Amino acid sequence: MKIIVALKQVPARDSQLKVAPSGKWIDESDLTFEINEPDAYALEEALQLKEKHGGEVIVLCAGPERAASSIREALAKGADRAIHIEEDDLGAYDTLALARVLAKAAETEKPDLVLTGLQSDDLGSGQTGVVMAELMGLPHATIIMQVELAGAGLRVKRELEDGWFQFAGMPLPALLTIQSGINKLRYATLMGIKKAKSKEIRRLTAADLGVPPRSTVTVAGIFAPPRMKQTQILDGSPREAAAKLVEKLKFEARVI
Repeated sequence: MKIIVALKQVPARDSQLKVAPSGKWIDESDLTFEINEPDAYALEEALQLKEKHGGEVIVLCAGPERAASSIREALAKGADRAIHIEEDDLGAYDTLALARVLAKAAETEKPDLVLTGLQSDDLGSGQTGVVMAELMGLPHATIIMQVELAGAGLRVKRELEDGWFQFAGMPLPALLTIQSGINKLRYATLMGIKKAKSKEIRRLTAADLGVPPRSTVTVAGIFAPPRMKQTQILDGSPREAAAKLVEKLKFEARVI
């Protein structure tokens, strides 16, 4: 089985973010970067499928030169080879254009299965995977919590709302977007890190694939949410005040 995992490099989750002087994106000059967490779970699922059924895992990543560090990490964890689409300014691509770039690169490999994370930690649009599937003419399913081979196809478990799940059968080839927490992430071993140095990374550009930059979305500006202290007095009986407090914690603070 040939599995492609689409991977994105994003700022580390504990980064202190600052707005860039342009006011249209974050200042990336002093940030550290890592594999997008949902994509890390997609990679882990691909590696487990390979261990059970054989085949190869190919990492597909679009990003600037620094993204090579995340690609090497994926190779160290067990991916066999990688395709790096080197583009310094991904902001020049909207979801459709980026999906076209990834789909073009993926189609050259004729994969049996394409896995992506459910969404990215930086933008969180949750669109790239399903648009890729449409462009590649592949059946797809989202928010996947379990993947099993079933004859010549797949049996997948999807997460729905309110604790419900859906089981569905799918033919191959297919594309799945993976939910975080589907499995336990592995660490790269010392042997894996050594082997990664000799694994193939094929480097391309969007121009090589015939997909020009295109964005129909314009960012007018970004800003940090305001931080302030505020005191509210909840009137009524203790029971009524408690009900109001729970409502505010659930729908305003969103901590329960």
